[in-house]
Formats: sequence, C-alpha cells, structure tokens
Amino acid sequence: MTDSTIISKIWNLASVLRDDGVGYGDYLEQITYLLFLKMADELNKPPYNKGLKFPKLKDVDGNEIQDGETCDWETLSGKRGAELESFYSQLLRSLSTEKGMLGQIFTKSQNKIQDPAKLLKVIDMIDREDWNMMGADIKGKIYEGLLQKNAEDTKSGAGQYFTPRSLIQAIVACVQPQPKKTIADPACGTGGFFLAAYDWIVEHHKLDKEEKQFLKNNTFHGNEIVANTRRMCIMNMYLHNIGEIDGEPFINPNDALIADDGKRFDYVLANPPFGKKSSMTITNEEGEQEKEDLSYNRQDFWETSSNKQLNFLQHIKTQLKINGKAAVVLPDNVLFEGGAGEEVRKQLLKTADLHTILRLPTGIFYRPGVKANVLFFKNKPASKEAWTREIWFYDYRTNVHHTLKKKPMLLSDLEEFIKLYNSSNINNRKETWSKENEEGRWRKYTYEDIIARDKTSLDIFWLKDKSLTDLDNLPDPDILAVEIIENIEAGLNSFKEIMETLNEDVDSTPEVL
Repeated sequence: MTDSTIISKIWNLASVLRDDGVGYGDYLEQITYLLFLKMADELNKPPYNKGLKFPKLKDVDGNEIQDGETCDWETLSGKRGAELESFYSQLLRSLSTEKGMLGQIFTKSQNKIQDPAKLLKVIDMIDREDWNMMGADIKGKIYEGLLQKNAEDTKSGAGQYFTPRSLIQAIVACVQPQPKKTIADPACGTGGFFLAAYDWIVEHHKLDKEEKQFLKNNTFHGNEIVANTRRMCIMNMYLHNIGEIDGEPFINPNDALIADDGKRFDYVLANPPFGKKSSMTITNEEGEQEKEDLSYNRQDFWETSSNKQLNFLQHIKTQLKINGKAAVVLPDNVLFEGGAGEEVRKQLLKTADLHTILRLPTGIFYRPGVKANVLFFKNKPASKEAWTREIWFYDYRTNVHHTLKKKPMLLSDLEEFIKLYNSSNINNRKETWSKENEEGRWRKYTYEDIIARDKTSLDIFWLKDKSLTDLDNLPDPDILAVEIIENIEAGLNSFKEIMETLNEDVDSTPEVL
C-alpha cells in the first residue's frame, strides 16, 4: 500500500468520526496514541526484541492495580465493545503518569472516540500495517500529511503551530546546517524546522556512524508548552527516525522564555507563536478570570517587555553560541515598533551580524492577515563597534500574491532568494536592484543607512505596487478577495493591539516574572 493510499485511508475515517463530534485535532491525537503503542509492540517482537516495558493499569491516584492488565497494544487490540472503550480510557490515564518519551506522548491524554465500534475500526486499520518495516521517509510523510490536513482545518486553530514547509525548506537551504552541530527551536510546534534540517543533513552529507548517532540523539533541542502539539512533535520526529522510543524526549514542556537554562546551540531556527502579548489567566477575588500581561525579568534581555515576539528574539540571541547562526520568522511590528522594539533592534545590530531579511507575502500562513519576515543573523563576541555592517533585503511581498489553496507558496518560488543568499560566501553578494532597474527584489542597506532611520526601522520597501497603477496587473478576483479580507483582519488586529497598549498605559502594569 502506498503512502498516499494510507494517508487517504487514515483520513477517510476522520470524516466518519466528525459525525460523532470528533474534530480533526482530536482524531490526530488518538492516531498518535495508537500508533505509538503499535510500533512499541512491533519492537518487542522479532527481529527487534527491544524488551520495552509497559505498566499495569493504575488507579486514579497513579498506583498500579494489583493483577491489573498491561497497558500495551496486545491487550488493547484484543478488547471489544464496551470493554474496549473502558480499557482504552484507563490505559490513557495510566500511561500519562509515566516518565520519559512514554509519559510525554500520553500527557493529559483522553479518549475522544466514545463509540467502541469506530474505535475498533481505527485500531484495526493501524494493526494491519507493519510500521517499523516502513522507511522513515514514508512514515514521516504519512504523519506530515495528517498534520497538514489538521492545519488546514481553520476552525481548530492548529494552523498556528504549522509553518509552511516550503518556507522552512528555503530557510534551511540558506542556513545549511552541518553534521555534529546542535539545533534549537524554543517554540518548535510540530517540529517542522527539525525535520527539514534532518533531511538537509542526510541528503547533503555522507554520515559516518558517530555522526548518525549524534543526528538521531543529540542534534535537536526544543520547547513546546502546548501538550497536544508537543506530543505530535515528538511522534513526528520519532517517525522520522529521530530519538529512541524508550529514551528521554528532547522537547521540553517548559516556557522557554522563563529563564536562561545556560545551554548554547550552533543553530536556532524558529517561528515563534503569532500574537504580540504574553499573558496569563488569573482568578480575581470575585472568582472571575482575568488576563494579565507578562514581562520576563531576565538579566540577559536588553529590554523588559510584554511583547512576546521581542522576548523570543532576545531569548534566541542568548541561546546562540559565538558564531552560531539564527533564522527567525517574525511579524512586521518587530521591524518598526518603538520603545523596547527600537532598543532591541539597536542592540541586535551591535552584538550580532544581522545580514539578511526576507520579507514575506500574506496568504502563506494559516492565520489570516499575518505579515512576517525572516531575520538571518550570526552571533558575535563583545565589541565596541557594531557587528552589522550591511543588511540585505529580499522583498518577496510587493506584487506577490499567494493563497493557501489555489496558489500556495512553493519552494521553487524562493529559489531566486536561496541563490542570491549565497550560503557559501555571503560577502560576495550583488544587488539585483538599481536606479535604472526598479524591479530588483534584492537590495542592501548599510548600518549607517539603518541607524539614521526613524526608530532604527527595518520596515523597508522600495518596489512600486503595480496594482495601484496598472489595472492589467491585478491578481485573479479570488486571490484579490482573499487579500482584501486578510488586510481587513490585519488592520483589526493592529487596532486591537493599539487599544491594548493604550489601556495598558492607562490602568495596568505588566507583572514581572
């Protein structure tokens, strides 16, 4: 059976379960639980004979039930009817208290398929395949296909954890990670950057045994605070042959911004979560829930701010080794915001070599109206003079039109940028823009140019918007309609942020962690 056939078969069951109120995200969650158990069962049999141990059923206090049944695939797949539904629910609760990768996969797990007959269908479907005999590329493609479909379900909100794979592949092609180097992502979502980096290293290097082991067990380090997303990331990586089923997970459940853990990495590749403010929900004296803005009081940060994006940028700078490389997807406000934003930009220009900014179009993210950029920089040691000499901008936004369904952004759309980025020698770049040629998307600005701009703004455009002057260059009506909607939503989001800031200035002070 081909990978596309398996994806189709797995996803057809999702449509059946939706009638029972089981959403795509819930379905993918159950697939993750069951697939993990089935693969563990296969590894306990010849020729693997892994000897993986699973606990007995536990009571509500987390204590093993005497003479209780074992929480494994063999026991689960032998159940039927109401007994199956009951045992499955108890199994999930029991495994959620375990340590290591097992506990991370089943953290806060619940049975969302209440109909035993339909649960049995899912179990039988997974039971028919020998998953460990499949190549990592096939298993990974199947699971990535499910994650993609889940992200496309806009109502679930899962798209905010799914960065377009074409963008990730382009970023990795520019950074070109090397073997036996560490790679971090402080908000790793479903693991897209890790998997693309893994594929790049395998494809472009002939790895020896030591390098293969390092890639499998020591290369990747991430944080993801959302339990469901974290479990999908761990499973996604394991299916791509990263990590051990009985090993410790390298995806940390803690908020990466809370503190500097002292670890330093060769690369940081990240798309921190959308949204400007960091906040927490508290219960006031009247029993009502309220949100309070959070600021992270860290000595390694240049500025204390409740702006989540600025905090992630500062944290990523801290995470890098000297001469470590970063590529970070950030929204427009990071490029032009005053106050803390201006100071963060000035410090980044001084202490790192911010050499490239890729300006992205709308219509490529699952959250509408997002205007984002990729900042590429290299960490540097302390110096009296600014390390940034010049910044190269690639404007892939002006006169570019994409939609998620009819005209998604492909890796081929960014081939020119990848070539101009020139990973082998970024000091040997040539502009495609000139005064005579006003269509060039690749242009540099010196440090002096940038520092002289109001608020040290990096929000720079130079190409003319053809839709404003040439009606023949208007995009197709459906694309135009999507862009209008996105612009309205982006405007509303900006207005909300302004109102939040005004309210904050009037009657609130951020809580400092």
